[in-house]
Amino acid sequence: MDNLIPAPVRTEDGGPHAFLPDRSTTLTAHPGTESAESWLRTTLGGALGLPLAPGTRVDGAGNTVELRIDACLEPEGYRLSVAPGAGVRITGGSAAGVFWGAQTLRQLLGPEAFRRAPLGAGTPRGIPAVEIEDRPRFPWRGLMLDVARHFMPKDDVLRYLDLLAAHKLNVFHFHLTDDQGWRIEIKRHPRLTETGAWRARTKYGHRASELWDETPHGGFYTQDDIREIVAYAAERHIRVVPEIDIPGHSQAAISAYPELGNTDVVDTSALSVWDTWGINPNVLAPTDTTLRFFEGVFEEVLGLFPAATSPFIHIGGDECLKDQWKDSPTAQARMAELGLPDEDALQSWFIRHFDDWLTARGRRLIGWDEILEGGLPEGAAVSSWRGYAGGVAAAEAGHDVVMCPEQQVYLDHRQDGGPDEPMPIGFVRTLEDVYRFEPVPPGLSEEAARHIIGTQANVWTEVMQNRARVDYQVFPRLAAFAEVAWSALPAPGERDFTDFDRRMGTHYARLDALGVAYRPVGGPLPWQRRPGVLGRPIEGPPPNV
Repeated sequence: MDNLIPAPVRTEDGGPHAFLPDRSTTLTAHPGTESAESWLRTTLGGALGLPLAPGTRVDGAGNTVELRIDACLEPEGYRLSVAPGAGVRITGGSAAGVFWGAQTLRQLLGPEAFRRAPLGAGTPRGIPAVEIEDRPRFPWRGLMLDVARHFMPKDDVLRYLDLLAAHKLNVFHFHLTDDQGWRIEIKRHPRLTETGAWRARTKYGHRASELWDETPHGGFYTQDDIREIVAYAAERHIRVVPEIDIPGHSQAAISAYPELGNTDVVDTSALSVWDTWGINPNVLAPTDTTLRFFEGVFEEVLGLFPAATSPFIHIGGDECLKDQWKDSPTAQARMAELGLPDEDALQSWFIRHFDDWLTARGRRLIGWDEILEGGLPEGAAVSSWRGYAGGVAAAEAGHDVVMCPEQQVYLDHRQDGGPDEPMPIGFVRTLEDVYRFEPVPPGLSEEAARHIIGTQANVWTEVMQNRARVDYQVFPRLAAFAEVAWSALPAPGERDFTDFDRRMGTHYARLDALGVAYRPVGGPLPWQRRPGVLGRPIEGPPPNV
C-alpha cells in the first residue's frame, strides 16, 4: 500500500488480502464510467489474462470491481476501497476521477499488471483491504513533447499518452512546428508538409558540435493521425494542447511559403528547413498575407482539436528575434500605421490578433512568457519557462499560468554531471531536484496563487533522435514530477525524498514492465552513452529565478 506513485492524500490499510482477481471476477460499471471500464477490460484484463466480464454488485458479490460516480467528490478525485467479501469499489467525482482510481488499482496489483499479456506463471497478486482517498493538487498536470526537432511516429506518441495516464498526468502539450520541421498536415497549404516536414541533414549534438547526421530527416501526422491521437488521449482523460509556433521559430513554414518571411530584407526563397539548433533570425513578416495564412492554419487546427478536449491553443511566441523587423521597411510601415513604439509592441500586436481570433471561436490562447513583452492580451495564459519571474508577473496581473521553468523541469537537461551522459545539455537536474520543484513560488498573493493552474515538464528533442533517447531523458524524472503535480500532501517544503526513492524501487519494476528505457540509478548503460558528442555544459548552479 505504501509504494504508490504519485502518493495519495490518504491511505488506510485494513488488514490481510481481501481481493484476489480471477477468471470469475466481474466488472460492474455504472453510467458515466465507460472510459475506465473499457481501459480496465482491455489493459488490465489483457495484462492479467482475465476477461473481466460485465457484472452487477448483486451477482458479483465480493468478486467484482465496481465503478461509480459521486458528484460530491472533487471532479478528478476518487475513493478506492477494498474490503473482505466486498471486492473493489472505485468512486470518482467524474469519469476522470474513476479513471485515475483505476490507475491506482493497477499499481496495487503489482508490476505484472503493467505488461501486455500474462506471464503465465502463478496468479495475479491479491490486494490487502485498504481505503484510499485521493485528489490532485493542480488541474493542469502536463508534459510538453517536441516532435518538430525530431519526429516521433504516431505509435510512439500514443505510447507516451499511456505513460502520462499511468502517472495521472492529464495534459499533453504537442509542439508541432518549429524551424526544423512542420509536423501537422494542413490541407489548404500542402507545401507545409511536402517541403516543411523534411530537412536534408541534422546537427549531431549541440549546435557547437562539428558532427552532422547526413541522413535526411522528417515526417508528419496526417489529419486522421491527429484525430486518432486526440481521441486516444480523450479516452484517457488527457487534454491535447497543440502548439503552432509564431511569429518566431518559423523557418520551416517560410521555406515552404517564402512570402511569409521578411522578403524585403532576406531572400526567403533560398531558405530550407533548418538543420541546426539555436534561435533563428528568420521570423514571420507582420503582413496581412501572414495573418490570413495562419488564420487558415488555425481554422484547420481547431477542427482537429475540438474545444471539449482542447480548449487551449498554444501559439508559441518565444525567442522571436526582431532584427529583421528593425531592418524591414514593411515592418516599420506597419508599426507606423498602428502607432506602435517598438518591435516588442509589434509582436504584442501579432499575438493580440490571434488572441482575438481564437477568443471569437471559443478558445483560449496560451503562449510562452515572451508574450508578456509589449503587453499581454486579456484572457491569455502563460507558460512560464524562463524561470518563475514571467509567471509571477502574469499571475499578479490576473492571468492563468502554467509553471514550467527551464531551471527545474526541462527534462532534456542532463541528469548527472558525469562524462558518460549522452549529449549532455543544460543544467544538472537529478531525480531529487525534480522532486523538490515547487510550482507555486513563495511570496505570491493568495489571489495570484490561484492563477497558478498547474505545471508541466518540457522535453525538447534537439539531441533526442528516437524513442529510447526520449525515454532516457524523461524517466525516471517524470515520476517525480508527477508526484509534484498531483500530490497535495505533504506540504511542498515537507516532501520526503527518502520515502519517494524507496517507493521508486517498486516503480522501476513497473517501468521495466512497460518497456521504458529509463536512466538507471547507477548511470547510463553502455548502449545509452554517446561518447565524444559535444553537449552544452553550463558550469555552476542554475539561477533560481
